[in-house]
Amino acid sequence: MRALTYAPDLAVNVVPDPAPTESQALIRVAAFSLNFGEIAYRSAGARPGYVPGWDAAGVVVQAAADGSGPAAGARVVTFGWSGAWAELRAVNTADLAVVPESVDLGTASALPVAGVTALQALRRLGTVSGRRVLVTGASGGVGRFAVQLAARAGAHVIASVGGPARADGLRELGAAEIVFGPENLDGRLHGVLDNVGGRQLAEAFYRLEDDGVVMAVGRAARETTVIDFELAGTRSARGRIENFNVSTPFGGDLAHLLGLLAAGELDAQVGWRGPWERAEEAAAALLARQVAGKAVLEL
Repeated sequence: MRALTYAPDLAVNVVPDPAPTESQALIRVAAFSLNFGEIAYRSAGARPGYVPGWDAAGVVVQAAADGSGPAAGARVVTFGWSGAWAELRAVNTADLAVVPESVDLGTASALPVAGVTALQALRRLGTVSGRRVLVTGASGGVGRFAVQLAARAGAHVIASVGGPARADGLRELGAAEIVFGPENLDGRLHGVLDNVGGRQLAEAFYRLEDDGVVMAVGRAARETTVIDFELAGTRSARGRIENFNVSTPFGGDLAHLLGLLAAGELDAQVGWRGPWERAEEAAAALLARQVAGKAVLEL
């Protein structure tokens, strides 16, 4: 089969077909989406023929041998820590969900890591109805899902972005306020979904209310976070920081998000879309923060 691999740059190459285990379905991939983390923090020592990629959507060509999951012919969206950037993907049936006919497969491919991360991180904040929730890096893939899901949960959502151009569309998604960095924020926060790290995470922490929490989701700034706890003692309340890691299996959360998408209650915010031969272009745009939301590549 053909797959997108680093050799050393992103290019379409021929690699062996995947061999599904008993609990895996074989998927013919129609589209996959790129995530900042899998590009910015990719391993420099990947073995030859290694196929990267977390998110993909397509059609089941071989159902799982153990009888779990959908039958051949089902349209599905899938998650795994590798193998998405290829014509065929073997994936655990617990990490896939059937895509409604009304939902385009390219759009569905934008959901797994970004959508499920936003959903699970928001759950970790507890009840947010009527409370102030800050989303940093709100213009990115996770950020745009987080703004929508927090607003649906009744939060007063504050979207933090790098500048006016990055704020486009965020009010329509549910942001009640837009700030250009947490340092420009007035008032205290119940919760923070931080996708940036570094200085912004520290500034958000200083603005927590009693028992407020920062969920440290991402590290888009690619810089170390330094917190002055003496300063925090004079500026912040008794808040805390939690390191967030997404949990598997993804199937149930993907089905929930697909339901919202099909009902028109969630927008996948695909900001770049094109053939997989343009992968280098899409990856560069994502790293340069030139994509509003998700980048989707089609086979």
